[in-house]
Formats: sequence, structure tokens, C-alpha cells
Amino acid sequence: MEARAAVETDKIVTEVRERYGRIAKEGSSCCGPGACGASDAVPVALGIGYRKEEVEAAEEANLGLGCGAPLASLALAPGETVLDLGSGPGFDAFLAARAVGDGGRVIGVDMTPEMLDRARRTAARLGLAHVEFREGRLEALPVDDASIDAVTSNCVINLVPDKARVFREVARVLKPGGRLVISDIVLDGPLPEAVEKDVFAYVGCVSGAALRDDYFARMREAGLGEIEVLKDVDYLEGLREAAPAEAQELLARTGVRWEDVTGRVRSLTFRARKAA
Repeated sequence: MEARAAVETDKIVTEVRERYGRIAKEGSSCCGPGACGASDAVPVALGIGYRKEEVEAAEEANLGLGCGAPLASLALAPGETVLDLGSGPGFDAFLAARAVGDGGRVIGVDMTPEMLDRARRTAARLGLAHVEFREGRLEALPVDDASIDAVTSNCVINLVPDKARVFREVARVLKPGGRLVISDIVLDGPLPEAVEKDVFAYVGCVSGAALRDDYFARMREAGLGEIEVLKDVDYLEGLREAAPAEAQELLARTGVRWEDVTGRVRSLTFRARKAA
């Protein structure tokens, strides 16, 4: 059973890495409220909560990925050290860099080489010497213990099979009293089996999501408390409005009805803290 689970996990990781590698090269997104090309990335980013000036500052780092705008609630201060989980092309990392200033530090961790290359090129062009991008898995962060003031992530943890390990790693690297604000996808009810097993639904941030209660229980077990949900919206309803063709394709491919999934897939932005 354990061997089978390991094979399934490796398959999922490979699918996710390959999909996001293509996104980095082609400039098209899969998470967010729709699958879009580079020309659509600006309205997608604005639609999930980013301000116009933030989108303009991010430039080519905006690929229309994400399901929220977590940095707006992280209240970063000059000189702080920030960790971005699943940093992708560097959108949130670059915005964090502006907030912490040259005296601060931003570390982005991602497992996709193409995303890392894109982010590093942009950082070099923008002259952001206090931002670095490291290759690694969220289940084994290449970050020192108790070295991070604040953690953020945008629609990535749902893609990781072992979410409990991710939260244990977050607790490990945060300083005592350190905080996090994350946007992610959770479930308010089980998905139909056909959707649950659909690999495209997984890399599209849907079928890999955990039940809300389980998700937050894993956080608390890792030592992350004071959990507060700041935003809670119907993710699939947003998908249906922004990308009706993609939503219809999901239904046709899996053979489910819209009523079987509506309301169950939620896009949350929440905050939490490691005990002092």
C-alpha cells in the first residue's frame, strides 16, 4: 500500500512539475479563476484582489496564477525575511521585496526549473539583489530553522499530496511568533470520484484540495494557530464565469453535473501564527 501511494505521489508531482514548466515557457495559467493566455493575466490578477499598481510593478512575473492576493494582509515591515512557498515566476516575491526594502530578504521556493529560471531572470533585470529563488519541495524546504518572519503562498499547497508535512516545515522555518497569510483551495464537501481522480482537475488546483476541517487540523497539529479566514469564495463559480469553456470541459470529461460540485470548492485567504 505504501509503495503504491509513493508511486501515485511521484506521478502527481511529475504532472504538476511538467504542467507548470509549460506555463513558465508559454506564459499561460491554469490556476486562478480561469485558464488564460498571457494577455489575460492582468484581468485575472485584478479579479483575485491585486491592485493595478502591483500588477504593473510585477510585469512579466504575472502569469495569472493564484486564487487570491495574500500579501495585502501580511503587513510586511522593512527589514523582515519573507518566504514564498511555490513562488513560481516570482509575482508575490517581488511585491514582498518592495515591502521589506533592501534591508530585508525574500526567499522563493519552487520545484519547477522553468519557473525558477524565469523568476531569476526577472529579479536580475529588476536589480533585486535581496530576492533569491531556491529549488525545492514544500515538504522539505531548503530553509534554515527559525529564520523566517513571515510566510506566504498562493494556490500551491493544494497541489502537494502531503499537506501535513508542508505545515510542519512552515512551523520549523518560522521564528517563534512568526506569521503567515496564505491563499489556497479547500473543499467543503467530497468531490465526485470522477473529478477526484482526474489528473487535469488536480493540476488545475481542484481535486488535490483537502477538506477544510482536515486542512486546518493539520495546521494546528504542526503548531500553527490563531487561524482566521479573511476571504472565502466559490472557486468553481469564479471559474465558470471567467472561463466557461474550461468549466464545461471539466464536466464533460468527468461526466458530472454542475450541481454535483458547485459550492464545494472554496478559495480561501487566511492568516495564522506560530506560537511565541
